[in-house]
Amino acid sequence: MLEAFTHLADWLTYNVLGLASETKLADAVHFFIEDTSKIFALLAAMIFVIGFLRAGLDANRIRSFLSGKSRFVCYFLAAILGAVTPFCSCSSIPLFLGFTAARIPLGITMAFLITSPSVNEAAVAMFAGALGWGLTSLYVGLGLLSGIVGGMFFDAIRADRFLSVCEPPTAPCKCSCAGKGCAASVRLTFRERLSFAVAETREIFKRIWLWVLVGIALGAGLHGFVPDGFIASHLGGGQWWTVPLAVVIGIPTYANVTSVIPITGELINKGLPVGTAFAFMLSTAAASVPEFIMLKKVMTGKLLALFAAYLFAYFVLCGWTLNLFY
Repeated sequence: MLEAFTHLADWLTYNVLGLASETKLADAVHFFIEDTSKIFALLAAMIFVIGFLRAGLDANRIRSFLSGKSRFVCYFLAAILGAVTPFCSCSSIPLFLGFTAARIPLGITMAFLITSPSVNEAAVAMFAGALGWGLTSLYVGLGLLSGIVGGMFFDAIRADRFLSVCEPPTAPCKCSCAGKGCAASVRLTFRERLSFAVAETREIFKRIWLWVLVGIALGAGLHGFVPDGFIASHLGGGQWWTVPLAVVIGIPTYANVTSVIPITGELINKGLPVGTAFAFMLSTAAASVPEFIMLKKVMTGKLLALFAAYLFAYFVLCGWTLNLFY
C-alpha cells in the first residue's frame, strides 16, 4: 500500500516536474512529495479513529475512575489519556488543572502532563511513515514511560507541596468542540461521534498542516543536500556530550512534535545516533518556554525547576541508553 506513495512521487517528480533523477534537487523533491502524501494520509486515518474514540470519553468520569485505582495503574492510565488528548486546548492543560482541583495526587496529573505533548496519534502516524513501526513502538514506549516514571518521581518527593494554589480554576473550553462538551460531557450518539471525529480531524489539520510541511521540507533539505556521511562523520560516533547538548537545545525550543519528527527521521537516516535524535525530539516536544509560562500559574518556581530537571535527566538517560544498543 505504501508503495503507492512512492509511485506517486516518482510520477510527479520525474514526469510532471521533469526533474532529472540522481540529482540533489530531485532527491529532495521526491522525498517531500512522498513523505507529505504518505504522512497526511496516515494522519487523516489515525486522527479520525482517535477522535471517534475520544468522543465517548467523559472527563468527569475519568477523574472519578482514576481516583479509585491503585497508584501505578493511575500513572499508566493518565499517561494513556495524555497520549490520546494532545491537540484540543481544552483537553490537556485544563484537564491537568481539573485533576489537581479534584485532589488527585500530583504524580498522576504529571504523568498526563508529561505524556500529552510527546505522544499523539498524529506523531505516531508520522513516525511510522518516516521510520517504520519498529522505531515508532520505541518512541511510544519511551513517551509513555516518561509520564509513568515522572508520576512516580513527583509523588515520591511529595511535589504537591510546591503547587502555588490548592484548587486552580479550570479554564473554560474555547475550542471548536465546545458545543459538544469537549468530546463528551454528554453522551453522544454514533452519528454525533462521527461528526465529532470529522470536525476534530479538520481542526487538527488546520493547526498542524503548516508545521508538518515545514518539518518535511527541512527533512527533505537534509535528505537531498546534506552529503551522505557528513552527520555520521561528525556526530555519528555517539559521543556522550551530544545527548545532553541535544536536550539542552530541545527543552527551551518551541516546536510541535509533528514538525520535529521528519527532521529526526532524516537525521537518523544521515547517521545521527538514534539515542541522540530521540533525546532531541522528545525534549523539544515535551517542554517549551510557553508551556512553562502557563504552568507558572499553578506551580511554584521550585516545582517548575524540578519538572525541567526531571525532563532533562530522563531524556539524557534515554539517549545514552539507546546509543548503547542502536
